[in-house]
Amino acid sequence: MSWEAEIAELRRREDMARQMGGPDKIKRQHDGGKLTVRERIACLLDSGSFHEVGAIAGRARYGTDGSLEEFSPTNFVFGRGKIDGRPMVVGGDDFTVRGGAADAAIWQKQVHAEQMARELRIPMVRLVDGTGGGGSVKSLEMEGRTYVPLMPGWEHVVANLSTVPVVALALGSVAGLGAARTVSSHFSVMVEGISQMFIAGPPVVARTGVEMTKEELGGTEIHERAGAIDLAVASEEEAFAAARRFLSYLPPSVYDLPQRIVPQDDPNRREEKLLSIVPRDRRRVYKTREIVEMTVDAGSFMEMGRLYGRSVITGLARLDGWPVAILASDPYHYGGGWTADAAHKITRFVDLAETFHLPVVHFVDIPGFLIGPEAEQSGTIRHGARALTAVYQATVPWCSIIMRKAFGVAGAGHSNHTRLRYRYAWPSGDWGSLPLEGGIEAAYRADLDKADDRAALLKEIEARLNQVRSPFRTAEAFLVEEIIDPRDTRPLLCEFANLAAPLRTAGPPSFGYRP
Repeated sequence: MSWEAEIAELRRREDMARQMGGPDKIKRQHDGGKLTVRERIACLLDSGSFHEVGAIAGRARYGTDGSLEEFSPTNFVFGRGKIDGRPMVVGGDDFTVRGGAADAAIWQKQVHAEQMARELRIPMVRLVDGTGGGGSVKSLEMEGRTYVPLMPGWEHVVANLSTVPVVALALGSVAGLGAARTVSSHFSVMVEGISQMFIAGPPVVARTGVEMTKEELGGTEIHERAGAIDLAVASEEEAFAAARRFLSYLPPSVYDLPQRIVPQDDPNRREEKLLSIVPRDRRRVYKTREIVEMTVDAGSFMEMGRLYGRSVITGLARLDGWPVAILASDPYHYGGGWTADAAHKITRFVDLAETFHLPVVHFVDIPGFLIGPEAEQSGTIRHGARALTAVYQATVPWCSIIMRKAFGVAGAGHSNHTRLRYRYAWPSGDWGSLPLEGGIEAAYRADLDKADDRAALLKEIEARLNQVRSPFRTAEAFLVEEIIDPRDTRPLLCEFANLAAPLRTAGPPSFGYRP
C-alpha cells in the first residue's frame, strides 16, 4: 500500500497556495503596476533554484466529513534559492492576501526565514509589501482582545545584521513593522511610483490633522534624501538587479571573505585627466565620482545613499577584481565638509566595511566640519565624533588618497593615525588645523585691526603663509609619506588591494552592526 493519495492531497494544497489571494486580487496587484510575490521571487533568483518552505501553511475550512473545502495561504512566502549560483534565503509578503498584514500571516514563518539565514550563514533578501506587524484593527474584533506590543523573532533580525548580508526591497506601501524590516538591513531599495514607506500611513496621520497623499508622506524622494533607504529605482526589475549586484561584493557571512572576480581591467591603467581634474583655484569644485570611476575597475562602482549626507560619497567597487569599500568627499556640497547627516552616513558605511571585511579606500577633500548655527543646532560635533569613532574602531585595511583639503578634526578623520598610514597625497594637497582663507582673520586680528591698509596687510600675510602651505614642505618633514602623480593612483590602489587581501580576517566583528 502506497501513500499516493496523501501525495496527491499535498500537491492539491500546494496548488491552492499558489493561487495566493485569488484571480481578482492578483489582477488588482498587476493593475497597480506590481508583481506578485511569486513573480518577484522568480525574477530575483536563478531560474528554477527556489525551494519553498512552509508552502501549505495557512487557514483552512473543513467539511463535516473532514475534507478540505477552503484554504487561504499565509501571506508570507519564503525559502532558499540562488543568486548567481550562491545560496540565499528570500522571504516576501503576499499583498494579495489581506494586504500583507500580519493578521493574515503565521508569524513563525518570518521568524523561521530570519533564523535560517543566520544559522545557515547565507544572505537574507526581504521583499516587503505590507505592514508585517499587528495587522489592521479588525484583528481586535477577530481575536476578542488586544495585546502589549512585542516583536517575535526580532532577535534574529538584529543578529543577522552582524552575521549575514541583508537586503530589503520595499515593493509597495510599507508601514509600521514592515518599514522597520526594510530599514533594518545593509542595503534598502524603493521603487519610484509604487513604493511608499511610513511609520503610520495617511489615514492614521490624518487623525493628527495633517492630510497627505502616500507619495507626499513617504515617497521615494522623501526617504532617499532622509537616508532611510539607500537607493530608489524606476522598476521592480531594477530593484532585483540592484540587490544582486550589491550581494556580489559581499561574502555569504562574516565567517567568509569577499571574493575576487577575474580582473577585467588593466591594474596599471593611468588616466591622463587625473593630472588636471583638481583645479588650482581652491574655490572651484570638481567631480569626485569621475575620479572614483577612473581609478577603480571599469564599471565596478556601485554608489549607495547618493541623496543623503551629500558631502560624502559611499559605495562598493573593485580593484584588480577585489571588492573594496569607497568613501569619498564631494566638494559640490559644503565643499566636502562633514555635516551631521554625512557623519551618520560615514558611521554606517564604515561599520558595513568592518562587518564584512572590506578594505576601505578614502578619497579625501575635507575642509572640516560644517560650521554655523545650522551645524550647532543639528549636533554636528557629536555625530561627527561618532563617525571618527567608527574610523578609529575599524580594523580593515585602509588607504587614503588626499586629493585636496584635510583640515581640522574632521580632516584628521581621513584615517586612523595610530595605524600604518597607508596614504598618498596629490600635489593639490592642502591641510592644517584651519584653512588659510578663514584662519588668517582669526590669527592676525589684532594686527589687521591696527593696520592703516587692512586689505594690503591681509594680502601680504596671505602671500607669506602660502609659501609654507606647499605639500612639499610637509613631505620634507615626513608628515605626509608620499606625494604622487595623480595618474599613478589606480596602479597604487590595485597594489593596495592585493596587499590587503591576505590581511583580511574572517569572523564576527568586534561590535554589532546597527542600521
